[in-house]
Amino acid sequence: PALFMENARKGSIVSRANSIGSTSASSVPNTDDEDSDYHQEPYKESYKDRRRRAHTQAEQKRRDAIKKGYDDLQAIVPTCEQQDFSIGSQKLSKAIVLQKTIDYIQFLHKEKKKQEEEVSTLRKDVMALKIMKVNYEQIVKAHQDNPNEGKDQVSDEMKFNVFQGIMDSLFQSFNASISVTSFQELSACVFSWIEEHCKPQTLRDIVIGVLHQLKSQLY
Repeated sequence: PALFMENARKGSIVSRANSIGSTSASSVPNTDDEDSDYHQEPYKESYKDRRRRAHTQAEQKRRDAIKKGYDDLQAIVPTCEQQDFSIGSQKLSKAIVLQKTIDYIQFLHKEKKKQEEEVSTLRKDVMALKIMKVNYEQIVKAHQDNPNEGKDQVSDEMKFNVFQGIMDSLFQSFNASISVTSFQELSACVFSWIEEHCKPQTLRDIVIGVLHQLKSQLY
């Protein structure tokens, strides 16, 4: 009986030890399962990746804007639309587009300056014609108020020739001295021209020269 009790006690101790070991083993986390769950989580984009992607998008927008700008220049500038036989059917390079655009802008500046000079000349011509018109109307009115008949009477054509000769001479100096950029500048130039080119002695010399010229044409 003593031996039987000793064996029973030892068996009970081994059984409890196995039970404790089983319980402890079951409480240990399963690392293999955790590793599997970790790899199955969705990928999260890092800050560096987001920044790289934003930079790529911005660079693409910049390239697209530049390309659109060159396409617009080719559509606007007439010389870019003309066929360049040295290039053939190839697409114009950016350097050629820029050069043709610069040349066209310079051409427009020259045309603008030329037109401004023509407008200035026409304004001076109009002003001179108005002056001539007013003076000629005064001459006609004076002739109508005091009609004189006789063989020595000067014809209207001759009077007009005298008037035209005087006005042509004055207009040459007027056209060279008067600027019509603005009304203020016009006013200043007119007074300056009168003081310099409309002095009594100057007008007298002009009239004498015109009369001598017409007299030589008559006789």
